[in-house]
Amino acid sequence: MLETRNIEIYYGKIMVVRGLSIKVQKGEIRAILGANGAGKSTTLKTIMGYLDDQPEKGTIWFNDKRIDRLKTEQIVPLGIAYVPEGREVFPELTIRENLIMGAYTRSGDCSAEIDRVFNYFPVLKDRLKQQAGTLSGGEQQMLAIGRALMSKPALMILDEPSLGLSPLLVTEIFDIIRTINQEGMTILLVEQNARKALSVAHHAFIMETGRIVLEGPPDKLMKNEDVQEFYLGMQQEESIKGYQRYKRKKRWR
Repeated sequence: MLETRNIEIYYGKIMVVRGLSIKVQKGEIRAILGANGAGKSTTLKTIMGYLDDQPEKGTIWFNDKRIDRLKTEQIVPLGIAYVPEGREVFPELTIRENLIMGAYTRSGDCSAEIDRVFNYFPVLKDRLKQQAGTLSGGEQQMLAIGRALMSKPALMILDEPSLGLSPLLVTEIFDIIRTINQEGMTILLVEQNARKALSVAHHAFIMETGRIVLEGPPDKLMKNEDVQEFYLGMQQEESIKGYQRYKRKKRWR
């Protein structure tokens, strides 16, 4: 459905993405994992046409149509919706107005899509006239996802949906992501919470300094020692548990 072919992205003279090639298959969740500065969000912004004259090299294809020189307003109607990092709802607009803005590329009645959003996020239904800026971070994330759904996309791109949320809300958001996918939505996900991302993804890419250094199904990546140490923190967790066991033994001697 979506494919980047050897794309290179620059900020000034600095190359931040180096020969990146990824594919997103229809019906799947594909995740890009990596530390801050790896180039993950830059890749998503380039796919969506946010960055002028990028990529410098390479091409981007969506449903066999080349999109790397299109503007954002030309890309969205093709069937791609984007939920940016930090949510970026319209703070002075109401929940209903934010949702309507998500359907600006469509014509006709959108009440069925609004009902669908409320099925996913019933907490929003009772607050239609509440300004989005007064919502909690978790509620704003729900609204941002709901707004993206309003355009009836074939592909949804999510950038750090767990950022700044409590563990309980993170679990709720990822449950919704899984449900949306099971109902047919293809999803490209960028996420620093590797455990949560791998729990929902069908395939994942590990990105470092602008390049894909590892990829594969989640069960395979979970067994990789580097992924365990640097992205899942398993070695650190075992060290902590070992130290705690040592302290308990010492206490009872």
